[in-house]
Amino acid sequence: MGGRTPLPTGPEERAALAGVLHARMGQDPRLAGEWALLMRAHGQPGMPVLTRGSGLPPAPRHFTNRQKTLRQLARESTRPADGRPRVALLHGPPGIGTTAAALRLGAEQHDQFPDGQFYVDLRDAAAEGGGPGPGGVLSRLLRQMIAGTMPLPATEADREELYRRVTADRRVLVVVDHATSLAQVRGLIPSTPDVFLIVVVSGQPFALEAERVEVEPLSDRYAIRMLRELAGRDKVARARARMPHLLGQCAGNAFALKTVALRLRSEQPADSPPMPASGGDPVRAAVRDATDRLRPPTARLCRLAALGAWPDLDAYLAAAAANVTIAEAAGMLGEAVDAQLLDLLADERHRFRPEVRRYLSDTAGPALGIAECSTAVGRSLDAVLNRALHAAHAALPESWRTEPAPAGGTAYGSESAGLRALRAEVGNVVRAVFLAEEYGHVNTALRLARALWPLQLKSGHWDDVRPALRRAARLADAEQPHTPMAGALHLQLAHCLDQLGHRREADDVLRVALECERAAGHIRGEASVVEMMGLFQLSRWDYPAAYERFTEARGVYERIRPGEEGTQDLPRAFALTDRHRARALRGMGRLEESQRLLGIAVDFFAERSEPYNTARALTDLAETLHDAGRDTEALGRITEAERLLDPAAEPHRQYLSALRSRCEGEG
Repeated sequence: MGGRTPLPTGPEERAALAGVLHARMGQDPRLAGEWALLMRAHGQPGMPVLTRGSGLPPAPRHFTNRQKTLRQLARESTRPADGRPRVALLHGPPGIGTTAAALRLGAEQHDQFPDGQFYVDLRDAAAEGGGPGPGGVLSRLLRQMIAGTMPLPATEADREELYRRVTADRRVLVVVDHATSLAQVRGLIPSTPDVFLIVVVSGQPFALEAERVEVEPLSDRYAIRMLRELAGRDKVARARARMPHLLGQCAGNAFALKTVALRLRSEQPADSPPMPASGGDPVRAAVRDATDRLRPPTARLCRLAALGAWPDLDAYLAAAAANVTIAEAAGMLGEAVDAQLLDLLADERHRFRPEVRRYLSDTAGPALGIAECSTAVGRSLDAVLNRALHAAHAALPESWRTEPAPAGGTAYGSESAGLRALRAEVGNVVRAVFLAEEYGHVNTALRLARALWPLQLKSGHWDDVRPALRRAARLADAEQPHTPMAGALHLQLAHCLDQLGHRREADDVLRVALECERAAGHIRGEASVVEMMGLFQLSRWDYPAAYERFTEARGVYERIRPGEEGTQDLPRAFALTDRHRARALRGMGRLEESQRLLGIAVDFFAERSEPYNTARALTDLAETLHDAGRDTEALGRITEAERLLDPAAEPHRQYLSALRSRCEGEG
């Protein structure tokens, strides 16, 4: 339209806008071509592409007498379509085997879902409320479902609409494990008859309109069969006298039976170890028994590591918790896996079952003492912070918003390595922010949140980092009000909110950031916030206002006097604001001025060996050249930017890909 245009609010306004657009495109073949490309990308049947195959973890090898459960699930998945969505709520007490039943159904009915099986495990404690919110659940699922690197919509409503598009007319199984609330899964309820949703709840079910499928305890007959399969017939026969007590202790719970089977399998003929008293929670009793059979150093490590409620655990973090070497911690983690106390994930990472972690953390204080537990949490937080600071500095080495790398710890050799490390650690870093506040490590909590900046800037993950940024910003307001730290955290939160489409709240938070920086007399911080305000206006196509903000930011930077904070960084700051001014000029149609400033920015960042900012300036230059009708030159700049941009910088690579399509579609 050539300028800001209000969104239509009804059929009449939409029709009027369509008429104006049609007339404009009739006068501008280039605009018509770009519009056609947009319609092909968003309106073609089959777009976006759904990945095929099974995303479900493997079903358990030993699976005993769940035929009633499987029949109920199968009936729900194959019943005639009658306008009701196919949804099953699979529930039972912890350890009973709810997840195993869902995975078994997926394995047995693999051919019934030729368009894919998808699995999302919400068992993490990083976010507030014990798990990801609805937008985060949709994000995890869509990243599995969609082939390629298509950018996901920012808002929850748009993600839900995309989920319905990619599953329309497809025969798909979706399993959501360890769900804790109706809100997490409401947006996944199928709108087409060939999508089957299984929601797995470990514990009490919530109010979901679905086929309720309860996983019941195993009868004694089938419990003995499971023990024989896992421990061997001879071992079970040798324990015949104790079998009534064992069965009563396990109460038909699959997890408890597995731990007993491990114990029976390891017993020697002369052994006759006493069993814990029967009654109570069978899982807790099984965990107590398994923990008691560990070597004391391993049991200690498990208890201290469980205190953090980490989304995942590796030898580095476990070693810090227990104050042992990484090699020693790796061996102990292996022992815990063998004892069924830990699940082994990819990349040598581990995760406690929730009920296992609760027992270990509940007994850590009585077994080890409050002082040792508190010290262990402090060591764990320091370890997470050290790794996060190293990764953040490597991922964004030129930015003053990232701390210098600590003297100790492991450095990352490249921006790519640092960004990959932050992506792998984001759950633990977010969790550490909450844990640090809980234990009174205020400064650690704030520094951890600051370390997330390169991740949200270069790699997205806005749903993942938002809870930590909210908490850190509130904590800064309470403990360090009107300081540069508070200003920086509010800026990060505002950026995150804006990227997720919460623009009004983002504007409010950014104004708070500006107040903090001005109150602290932090000139560089003030200029950076004003610059971010311009970026917000730029993303909303208010180009004149954005240009004014960028010009204002440059003026604030010019107030920095020699020797003051930020003096050495001024040339880079000027280059960034001029790059943004050029983007606003492009939006205003002043293409020659835009091209000139962007050429200077490209040269500046290339000379300083900043591949990320060089690639971003090249992207802007390519867009300006495209608007000027010079698509061949634009494609050359796009190729240069793609070569420089880190593969982990997903949002920016996706943007480049879309820009290439526009240039090739009209070139």
